[in-house]
Amino acid sequence: MSMINSVSGSLCNSGMGRTLMHEHFLFGYCGYQGDCTLGGFREEEYTKACVQAVEDARAYGVNTIVDATTNECGRNVRFLKKISDMTGMNIICSTGYYFEGESCYAYWNFRKAFANVEDELYEMMVTELTKGIDGTDIKAGVIKLASSYQKITPMEETLFKAAARAQKETGCVIITHTQQGTMGPEQAELLTSCGADPKKIAIGHMCGNIDVSYHEKVLSYGVYVNLDRFGLEGELFHTPTDEQRMDLIKALSDKGYGDRIVLGHDSVNVNLGRPIVMNDFMKDALKDANIRTIGAKVLPGLAKRGMSETQIDNLLNANPRALFA
Repeated sequence: MSMINSVSGSLCNSGMGRTLMHEHFLFGYCGYQGDCTLGGFREEEYTKACVQAVEDARAYGVNTIVDATTNECGRNVRFLKKISDMTGMNIICSTGYYFEGESCYAYWNFRKAFANVEDELYEMMVTELTKGIDGTDIKAGVIKLASSYQKITPMEETLFKAAARAQKETGCVIITHTQQGTMGPEQAELLTSCGADPKKIAIGHMCGNIDVSYHEKVLSYGVYVNLDRFGLEGELFHTPTDEQRMDLIKALSDKGYGDRIVLGHDSVNVNLGRPIVMNDFMKDALKDANIRTIGAKVLPGLAKRGMSETQIDNLLNANPRALFA
C-alpha cells in the first residue's frame, strides 16, 4: 500500500481503480496568457466541459485521472480541486515543464546567468510534491517531463536530471512526453543513469511508434510504456492508427510485457485562450480525440484480439496501481 498526492488530499494506491495516465483538463500553449483580454478564463464554460469529461470517463469505470498539464501550460490546481470535489473523481496533478519548442524556457535560460538552474528546478519540484503549489496545500503527485523530436536539448536534459533527483528524494512517479514517440530509450537511459527508479517511470506517447523491438528496447530499462494518445491518429497528428496501437498492445502482451503498459488519451478538455474555430478537416481528425475513446473503442478492440478481461483490466487498474506502489 502506498499513499499518493491527489488534488483533494492523500490517496491510497489501492483505491485508484481504473486510471487514465495522461489527460489534460486544461491546456494552453505558451503565449495564451498574453491573450487574456480576448481569451480569458471562462470558468462556468470550462467547469461544465470538465465535469462532462469526468462523467464520460466514469461511464467505463475510471476512478482516477492523471492530469499531465505542466506548470507553464495552464496548470490550475484550484480548478482541478474544484472539479475533483464536485465529481468525486481522483485527480493527480503534475509538476514539470513541456518540451523546449513549445515551452517557456526563456525564463530558465535567463536564470542560468546567475543561478544553478538544475538545483532550482529540483527545489521547485520537491516543494510542489511535498509542501504545495502556488500558495495552496495542493501537492503534485507526479513529475512530468518532455523531450523534443529526435533529440533531448541541453535544457530538457537539465530538467530530466533535476527530476531524477526529486524522484530519489520523494519516491514519486515520473511520466514523460516523447515527441512522436522518439527518444524513448534515451529518456529511460538518462533518468535511470541519474538514479531514478525505473519501476516508477512511465515513458509517454510511445504509441507514436508501433515497432515492437523499439518498445522492447525501452522496456529493457525496467520502465513502463504509456500508450496514451488514443483518439489522436492519422495525418494531422503524424501518428499510427488506433487499430495499429491495439495490435501493438496485443503483441507486447504476448511477449510478456502486459504488466508494464498503461493507457491514456492525451485528451484536452479545454484549450485555454480564445475559442478554436475548426474547419471540416480538423473536425473529422478530432472526432475521437476525447476521453471516451478507450472505453468505446480500445477495450472492445483488445477483446476482439483475444485478450482476456483480466489482461485488459490490468492496463487500467493493476498496472497503474503497481506504478504508484
